[in-house]
Amino acid sequence: MNMNRLLSNLIQEIPRRLLLGLAMVCLLSDQLLAAEREISGKIVSTEDKNPLPGVTIIVKGNNSIGTATDTEGKFKLTVPDEATLILSYIGYISQEVVVGSQSELTIEMAPDQKQLSEVVVIGYGTQKKGDVTSSVASIKREDFIKGTVRDAAQLVQGKVAGLRITTPSGSPSSNTQINLRGINSINGNSDPLVLIDGIPGGLNTVAPEDIESVDVLKDGSAAAIYGTRATGGVILITTRKNRGTSRATVEYSNYVNIQTIARRPELFTGDDYRRKISEGIDYTDYGGNTDWLGEIMQKPVSHNHNLTFFGGNSTTNFTGSVNYRNWEGIFLRSGQNRFTGRADLNHAMFDNKLKTNIQIINRITSTNGAVSPADNDIAYGYIYRQAMIRNPTDRVRTETGAWQERDGYFYENPVSLINESNYDAKFKEMRMSGSLDYAPIEDLNFKLLVSNVQNSNLEGGSTTFNHTATRLSNQNGTAYRGTYANNENLLELTGNYAKSFGKHRFTLLGGYSWQDATYESFSASNWDFPTDAYDWNNLGAGGALQKGQAGMGSTKNKWQLAGFFGRLTYSLDEKYLFMASVRREGSSRFGINNQWGTFPAASVGWRISKERFMEGLTDVSEIKLRAGVGVTGTIANSPYLSQISYNFSRDQGAFIGGKWVPGFVPARNFNPDLRWEKKEEVNAGVDFGFVKNRISGSIDVYSRKVKDLLYDFPVPVPPYLTGSMFINAGTMKNEGLEVLLNLVPIQTANLQWNSGFTYSTNRNKLVSLSNDQFQASNDFFDAGYTGEPIQISTHRVKVGEPIGRFFVWKSVGVDEKGGWLVENKDGEVIPVAEAKPEDRQYYGNGIPKHNVGWNNSVRFKSFDLALNMRGAFGYDVLNFQSMFYNNPKNKAYNMLNTAYDPIDGKVLNNDLVYVSHYIENGNYWKIDNVTLGYTLPQNLIKGMKNARVFVSGLNLATITGYTGVDPEGMTMTGFFPGSDQRDKYPTTRTFTAGLSVTF
Repeated sequence: MNMNRLLSNLIQEIPRRLLLGLAMVCLLSDQLLAAEREISGKIVSTEDKNPLPGVTIIVKGNNSIGTATDTEGKFKLTVPDEATLILSYIGYISQEVVVGSQSELTIEMAPDQKQLSEVVVIGYGTQKKGDVTSSVASIKREDFIKGTVRDAAQLVQGKVAGLRITTPSGSPSSNTQINLRGINSINGNSDPLVLIDGIPGGLNTVAPEDIESVDVLKDGSAAAIYGTRATGGVILITTRKNRGTSRATVEYSNYVNIQTIARRPELFTGDDYRRKISEGIDYTDYGGNTDWLGEIMQKPVSHNHNLTFFGGNSTTNFTGSVNYRNWEGIFLRSGQNRFTGRADLNHAMFDNKLKTNIQIINRITSTNGAVSPADNDIAYGYIYRQAMIRNPTDRVRTETGAWQERDGYFYENPVSLINESNYDAKFKEMRMSGSLDYAPIEDLNFKLLVSNVQNSNLEGGSTTFNHTATRLSNQNGTAYRGTYANNENLLELTGNYAKSFGKHRFTLLGGYSWQDATYESFSASNWDFPTDAYDWNNLGAGGALQKGQAGMGSTKNKWQLAGFFGRLTYSLDEKYLFMASVRREGSSRFGINNQWGTFPAASVGWRISKERFMEGLTDVSEIKLRAGVGVTGTIANSPYLSQISYNFSRDQGAFIGGKWVPGFVPARNFNPDLRWEKKEEVNAGVDFGFVKNRISGSIDVYSRKVKDLLYDFPVPVPPYLTGSMFINAGTMKNEGLEVLLNLVPIQTANLQWNSGFTYSTNRNKLVSLSNDQFQASNDFFDAGYTGEPIQISTHRVKVGEPIGRFFVWKSVGVDEKGGWLVENKDGEVIPVAEAKPEDRQYYGNGIPKHNVGWNNSVRFKSFDLALNMRGAFGYDVLNFQSMFYNNPKNKAYNMLNTAYDPIDGKVLNNDLVYVSHYIENGNYWKIDNVTLGYTLPQNLIKGMKNARVFVSGLNLATITGYTGVDPEGMTMTGFFPGSDQRDKYPTTRTFTAGLSVTF
């Protein structure tokens, strides 16, 4: 509590100290303006000697002194003696000019081909941006989202067209959800493949502050070289490194933030209850006035610290970083702290022919609180539900100090649930990798990469004697202990040959990859303890063990993946571009008849801007047409889906080999033909740049078809052992458009504004659910669930129809008694009580048709402002909060203060039911991130190269007609999108203050 109070005081103190510091800076700046003189000059292009208007000119070390060239490329400026000018201009190489004793200068600036020669990370290597023929998005460090971010995905949120990133939970231990180009699988793994410096990992494997760039391979021609893991796309994360330079630098950054609930539900208060009682409505008044949501929430203060070292020389250099994050949640006793350390060492020998790299990443995550972080949205969601429905006239505790409990179906004291349970966990991960890069001759190099990733988790949870589990189930204290360990190895050997002769340039890549992973876990639970002081540290003392009711389980699985791959790139006169790749891959996850598959890809490009007939169009910097096709796969979620399996049961048995064997029950059929889902994708696009690249961007259109979908078919028994079987059958289709537009509307000496737009749209459809051998019993399947007491599915996916549609009784109003009226299958209006399952119909869709992002960065002298906004349009949301709490029928539960608002002039009087009234338009426009920073003058403090302070807001405002908590705070993957679940950890709004210093 003392630490929280100290941090809160620090947040309040920051604005006053920041203003005082700015005033001191201004006084110091005034003193630096002594001994000035006027200079003039002209700036021209080295290519044609034409004047360059709008060149930014500032004095090094003093951003407040500057100007810009006029339409004739001329400028005048008053500068201090011995000044150095910094010149910058879009499309040209920035340079520094020492004024010396000169009073009139003529300066030439060379065109900058950086945007086209900029290195983009692709599969197993890099490529110049101008040579890329696939759909690849590259976001560099300087363009990342600023302020508080959870993981690598949030750094690029809204900046990659077609990549939808959301944060559906405010839990400090939850991650972002990410989806690229729509839904692409029913039962397979469709998450993107994430590689950190070439090693498989996760979006939170390294601290966001330790990332140099994020590259996204979006289409099949770019991702096919990763074979069966690439249908969901590939995200390549490159960490910060001391790229062979002789520098010794220390960087430190930190921030502190506070959070609030993004949109708090307005519920009936105790006074509202008493008002309704005075109106003759049958409510129970216990005499109190309790804000139950307030009772389970806190004002969290979180902080983050990052320290990075760079050192060495061109032969031997290193990078080291340490990151510590301590985040609290808005719910009591929810929080997490995380330590991440990384060391990267490079050494070159034999005249740089042999280069070595060793990297170690160590991550430790500790959680102490009430519930498991894996269950935050479930367990805390249930606690959140109890706070929503609890009678506001009730009290938290009785007069004797005990928890106030009441009888009722799923009716428990939410404050008791938090305080009478305990949880502790520690997750550890150690990632070790090493590489040898050998270049025996010019243009040829071989690389060997090996890595080992080990992670483990040890957790324990318990409830006390005062927990409601004792009252409701007579369990008298519960406890469990669980652990798991995962060990993953990777070996990759690649060879790369690059050669240029005349107008021809080509590269040839060949390689081999091996990956294996072993996972094992153990858990045990017990209850009925003699004391609750043991927590989970004496499981054997529980009485349930002697009764044969304690739990125990363990498991182990292993899988291997091997692949051979090759790629050819070719460029003719930097105009005509070609790329082709192929991967031959085998996986142990599939049937013995289909363990190997081939994944080819090809793409072409034409840089029209390089053609001779474009020479007169000086405002055209780049026009490149490209097209590609590629095949990728989707790997199965379980390693053993193709193999026969038996579960042990003491009460049952089965015939095996013609003999009755008691204790075994068939659990899975043998399927030697099981194989991966195959995605075939065609992509066409154009990259463009105009007016010295002050206008640039790209447009992509794509069509992808996923064949051999993994689907759980019903099969006859006999001849099969069980009644269902995973079989490759069915087809799904996705089509879409993506647009990226980058602008530099303003560029002067004191002011520069960069603006970027992203737009994407996607249409999907389930084409079939069958193959030549198997036909699904229905041409649809249901998905989603309302939960009790409604207990019905929310979505239906039908062959030939779009994915994501709600399947519901369509409401058309209420009758005179307040009961819902719905439309039946014949279009007749009937009471919902008379409606049948076949009267349900398709209504709305939970997948947005349009996703938009608008990102802005503005620099004014030493101030910088980042403004990031996002929106989604053309979709619907099932408002669970309204469906469960906007109904006054059940007087035992609290409700929203809008529950008595009339519908068609009548107050609702109907049992809880799933009707279309609760499906709302989800369109929103979100002011997502606003960051204001100030960079202090260089050398203000001796030895300090750079210092910046900033304040930031995340998820600041949402413009929407949706009446729930957050139109984005829901699951967007899977087959029931747009379901704003009632049991959830609500999304939050975050305010941050921080600083960064470089020495």
